[in-house]
Amino acid sequence: MRKVDHDFAEQIRGLRLTTAEVTYYMPDHPALLQTFVWQTQDLAPKYPRLTRFLDFWKSEIDAVIHTVRIAHQGLIRPAEWRFADCQMRLN
Repeated sequence: MRKVDHDFAEQIRGLRLTTAEVTYYMPDHPALLQTFVWQTQDLAPKYPRLTRFLDFWKSEIDAVIHTVRIAHQGLIRPAEWRFADCQMRLN
């Protein structure tokens, strides 16, 4: 019997690769925005893992969240292959 890939099994259950870009600032430097990128498998549209992460951030980290941008891959589909329109030469 074959073992199913863990990531594929999560995709079958509805989880998708989710990327969150958190823009934040430190309280002593509110004019300086910084970014943090975080990825996980999560369930859209409620994003329970991302919500837990942001709740942890708010309670444990001094940085103040300014904005959060979310991107996720919505569907299971075959990988895309494209040919590059260039030639390279190795010596």
